[in-house]
Amino acid sequence: MDVSPILEGDRRALARVLTQIENDTEAGRAAMQALFSHTGRAHLVGITGAPGTGKSSLVNRLAQHYRHLETPLRIAVVAVDPSSPFTGGAVLGDRIRMVELSGDPGVFVRSMASRGTLGGLARTTAGLVRAFDAAGYDVVLIETVGAGQAEVDIARLADTTVVVEAPGLGDDIQAIKAGILEIADVLVINKADRPGVENTERALKNMLQLAHPVRRVFRHHGRTEPVEAEAPAGEIWIPPVLKSVASDGTGVPELAAAIADHRNYLKESGDLVRRERARLDNELALRIRERLVDRWRLESGNGRYEAMLDRLVAREISPEEATTALAGGER
Repeated sequence: MDVSPILEGDRRALARVLTQIENDTEAGRAAMQALFSHTGRAHLVGITGAPGTGKSSLVNRLAQHYRHLETPLRIAVVAVDPSSPFTGGAVLGDRIRMVELSGDPGVFVRSMASRGTLGGLARTTAGLVRAFDAAGYDVVLIETVGAGQAEVDIARLADTTVVVEAPGLGDDIQAIKAGILEIADVLVINKADRPGVENTERALKNMLQLAHPVRRVFRHHGRTEPVEAEAPAGEIWIPPVLKSVASDGTGVPELAAAIADHRNYLKESGDLVRRERARLDNELALRIRERLVDRWRLESGNGRYEAMLDRLVAREISPEEATTALAGGER
């Protein structure tokens, strides 16, 4: 597939390819294969947090900040919006809060539906991010669906993960136990002009003092999955706790500086290479599992799966017995 227009900055060609990638078509997969060798240069910044913390407004301000630097950066924004579990539709309304970015040729905003995928991202988010990377965008801002305590897939995709909190969203214990905070490279208390910001800041700082990890692992679907390899001896990155007011831009320059500091830390410590390896390892394992399941369904055929499912519904066998029978070829 000819991807030269995308590499040369053709926005329309990029938009068409993004649609193909999101729909997981043959053309989209061919484009990703052709673009892969041109990736690995952009800084991938994940923005996640609970609903209502102001993630979209903060992304808008952050993109504006990058565009107004002495040497403006090219910015891509991937905003993932939740799909309805009933109709399957999505509002894709994040761009409404980013109207100030419209008309700027150095900014590309792409909304996408989660399409039922858990974890804060859509299944094809990584493909879209990779296309923006290959197209020459300096920073890709990835805004997740409003996430709770365990939707942490963004840490497997982003180089720098920014977790956004807001005053009044929970007590101190809630802040400490929330697993989503453990993925933070930078913590931001947005809406810092509201009452209770001091309590939220104190709770987050107390949480950071509870642990000083050198290895980050996730338990996902019962498995322990490392997101990055063991940190090298020496200085360990401690997530800074910042305050911002996205409505007027307060604290955004400091946030951008913290993101840049983390990028420098990743390069100097070698963690950037380790994270990229872990990211590709996770993606490769996921694709292999999907391919094996598809092949198994194709080869098993003859209604064995449906028949086994009927026996499960009738409580004739347990899920463990069904799994053993299907995987082991028993009848």
